[in-house]
Amino acid sequence: MDVPDAIQSRRSIKRFTERPVTREEIERILEAGVLAPNHRMTQPWRFLVLGPRARRAYGEVLGDRKARRVEDPAAAEAVRRKVADEHAALPAMVGVAVKLAADAETREEDYAAAFMGIQNMALTALAMGLGTHLKTGAVMDDPRARAALGLRDDERLVAILNIGEPAEAAPPKPRTPAAELTRWLP
Repeated sequence: MDVPDAIQSRRSIKRFTERPVTREEIERILEAGVLAPNHRMTQPWRFLVLGPRARRAYGEVLGDRKARRVEDPAAAEAVRRKVADEHAALPAMVGVAVKLAADAETREEDYAAAFMGIQNMALTALAMGLGTHLKTGAVMDDPRARAALGLRDDERLVAILNIGEPAEAAPPKPRTPAAELTRWLP
């Protein structure tokens, strides 16, 4: 698969088969992540490979956050359990964090570099027949999520990458053509 084909065929996979992702597969995906460009060669990324207990702990935090929006206590508890169970059952989950630099400019560059690494990881997983689903949002700053992942004070969680064999092919989502988003400057 060439790069343009990989970019065009990559999708966020929401359902995975039960096939485990091997340590070797995860290591190959992580090695692709560290090849991303990063200004001043800061190599800011830190990877957290979550085992079943860590996946469940993270899922419990996320489930608690989602359950806050549910008024009925029984329904809220069902949401908590469902989200925790879904995360515990994922074939693989990798947290991507960055080591926090002392200055704001480097912190911003490192954050961007982490996402370039994540793209490398997602495309490598695709080339290996695996799918990924990138997860971000306010939960990244939740102290309970940070604790579930064992993050240090000098690390920032930027994303979670769910990885596994796709259970179904996701259809492409419509995208605005680049020509409509581009200005050519003299």
